[in-house]
Amino acid sequence: MRLRALFLLPLLAAFDCMGTHAATRPNVVFILCDDLGYGDVKCFNPEGKIATLQMDAIAARGMKFTDAHTSSSVCTPTRYGVMTGRYNWRSRLQNGVLGGLSPRLIEPGRLTVASFLKSEGYATACIGKWHLGMDWVKLPGKEVTELGIEKPDQVRNVDYDQPITNGPNSVGFDYYYGISASLDMVPYCFIENDRVTQSPSAMIKLPMNKGGKESWTREGPGSPGFDGAGVLPELTSRAVQYVHTQAEAKQPFFLYLPLASPHTPIMPSKEWQGRSGLNPYADFVMETDDAIGQVAAALKEKGIEENTLLIVTSDNGCSPSADYPTLTAKGHNPSAAWRGTKADIYEGGHRVPFLVQWPAVVRPGTSYAHPVCLVDLTATCADALGVKLPADAAEDSVSLLPAMMGQDSPVREAVVHHSITGAFSIRQGSWKLELCPGSGGWSDPRPAQEDAGAARVQLYDLSVDPAETKNVQAEQPEVVERLTKLLEKYVADGRSTAGAAQPNTVEPDVLKGTKAVPAARKKPQKNAGA
Repeated sequence: MRLRALFLLPLLAAFDCMGTHAATRPNVVFILCDDLGYGDVKCFNPEGKIATLQMDAIAARGMKFTDAHTSSSVCTPTRYGVMTGRYNWRSRLQNGVLGGLSPRLIEPGRLTVASFLKSEGYATACIGKWHLGMDWVKLPGKEVTELGIEKPDQVRNVDYDQPITNGPNSVGFDYYYGISASLDMVPYCFIENDRVTQSPSAMIKLPMNKGGKESWTREGPGSPGFDGAGVLPELTSRAVQYVHTQAEAKQPFFLYLPLASPHTPIMPSKEWQGRSGLNPYADFVMETDDAIGQVAAALKEKGIEENTLLIVTSDNGCSPSADYPTLTAKGHNPSAAWRGTKADIYEGGHRVPFLVQWPAVVRPGTSYAHPVCLVDLTATCADALGVKLPADAAEDSVSLLPAMMGQDSPVREAVVHHSITGAFSIRQGSWKLELCPGSGGWSDPRPAQEDAGAARVQLYDLSVDPAETKNVQAEQPEVVERLTKLLEKYVADGRSTAGAAQPNTVEPDVLKGTKAVPAARKKPQKNAGA
């Protein structure tokens, strides 16, 4: 308690200096990029070739978290963790992602960061890509896939003109504007609160990588004239307007801004095409960086930057759709020094850029080098408000406030990772145990394609082997045993933080990835729309 008081004193002093009770209730803006790699942001990867001036400026004004991770290496499960403060593998979704027509994933009655902040008097808005399911009205006798991407013959199985239930408004958001899932999934239209803004009466497909190798998104219903390249500008404009409106309202607010970029379809606006000198993906990263800068500028313009907690991060690592061969040939690696890509259990799948700006609390130009996870948002907000969370909420969320205030020691006991196929990994200190023989995702060796004699588990010491090249599980059996038992305890307890044990929605199989997989099993697709 005495140690914690030492860390709280500077925060309380900062609030006292601002002189109002409102200053103790920071606005919260959480910007979640889609498939942005750790190496795509210059301040995290000095060797990178993409100019990210706005994110670099946020790092200069605030703090870089250089060992930040998503709970999953693909987007739906990561978003579940962000919203609930609970590891995704405790939910019904044990692998893969949802589609644009999938029903709601977040369990009824579960506290979310939005519902928590709303209960504390915050205005709440989600502007962007949801991808956590919402309940469309199904046509008589028709069905859609519940825990996966809808099949081509299901895209017309719902009545798009009927109100949607159990979307973002049902989990604590006063306002929602955006798209139901990834921009390469149906329907191709905007949704405002519980209705589409224009009936998706046309059949649409978008170029997957505009200006690159020709391929197309899934074909399906879309609003006539829907412009994929216009989605990022539209979301940015609405986010900026929301900041302006709420600044005038004098009420603390939470803005969750899950962008759909630079995920496929890679469609930079005309003014950004060719700007990077690398390829369309790099152009799209630069446009995404500019969008982030516009939101940050709005906070400053309206005089609320000082006491706004601004977080910028990504939902997983960079996708192979970015065209790694072209980028690396020009000296740019979206995964930087880390092995693997989106979907993998390797670091490139889940280690992401994570920036924090909060001038009232966070000293400029600082960094934090210990592991953190995106599930930590809920506990961080609760700690900032001095509110204790219920026992059955945010079971895996740890407050990052001590780190933001200068604590240079681990805030977490461990971090658990999950791949697209449901393979597990647990990280503690420099040790990383991977309960699968390969990537568990899209990189080689892929599931069912590992060497026949490969060890079924992997153990790496990231302090000496950050590229995960030397598996030392045979030399360190005690570490393998200790970390396996810790992961099993987290599963059995239904939580990884202190508190009463809680039930998991589904009991996960932590050893799933270690089991032999029939060689004839279909390969995981490299662009499954995750």
